[in-house]
Amino acid sequence: MRGSHWGAGLLLPALIVAGGCGSGPAAAPTDGTATSVAPSPTPSTDGNGSMVPSLPTLAPPTTPAPEPAAHVFGGDVSWPQCPKGMGIPEKRTEGKPMPTDAARFVVLGLTNGPSFVANPCLASQLQWVRDRHLMAAAYSIVSYPDDRTLAALRGKGPYDGSTRLGALRNVGYQAALFNVETMHRARLRTPIVWIDVEPVLHFDWSPDVVANGAVVQGAARGYTDAGFRIGFYSIGSLWTRVVGSLRFGEPEWRPAGSRGLAEALDRCGPDWSFQGGVGVLGQWIEDARDRNVTCPGAVTDLRRWFHQY
Repeated sequence: MRGSHWGAGLLLPALIVAGGCGSGPAAAPTDGTATSVAPSPTPSTDGNGSMVPSLPTLAPPTTPAPEPAAHVFGGDVSWPQCPKGMGIPEKRTEGKPMPTDAARFVVLGLTNGPSFVANPCLASQLQWVRDRHLMAAAYSIVSYPDDRTLAALRGKGPYDGSTRLGALRNVGYQAALFNVETMHRARLRTPIVWIDVEPVLHFDWSPDVVANGAVVQGAARGYTDAGFRIGFYSIGSLWTRVVGSLRFGEPEWRPAGSRGLAEALDRCGPDWSFQGGVGVLGQWIEDARDRNVTCPGAVTDLRRWFHQY
């Protein structure tokens, strides 16, 4: 995946500066199955004046779960797959290929690298998924704020913005709500948002892993408050470099780089856990594509992880 953080000279969206969050998506059902989105809820206001999304009413699934396969193939796409020439200067889109015909699911990236910058062709990528009646989920980059962003958003959220770590958690929270609004505009439905935690070229985290972890904690709460389940995309060495020993125990999506399918499946095992969670997806690079596979035994019902289009 491709990550970054808030770039210098970019304007904060008025929605986020004001503490707004947009309409919420489908909340996580207690039985772990995906559901459809109800009409947009009216956000409530917390004690700091920041808007916190109300959870929508859910309808139970009406069809039985299909028999699980040993593993299912998919892909992930984001700003690099947009037509060339779009995006922010630091992360110009590349026109890379979409997933192969083997893909039954696609994980769609919400950001153009840094937090608070949306994938410029999310709607068209979702239409590509719709046209092929595939399943979909979402992932997002989370990144460290610059001083301007921190000053604008430190008090906008459920944490005590008068403290350094509370302020950083509020920024992460608002970054998640920004992405919730992005999904709402694109009409993207997903039962889970995968949070991508890694260092990236041109944009990097602070040297303070506790401060970095506060941003990630805020983002995680932002998604769960909006009704989503969460998981994390990373690998042990990168996770430790960014957030140290922070643990959530949430599901994991693990990359194997160019080492191939066999390695991606091997990394589904417990030895590759980086924050105490179970491996659900493996990823490898092949023919300029990010290819994915469900971890054997971890995905007994695809609807728990993806929305069917």
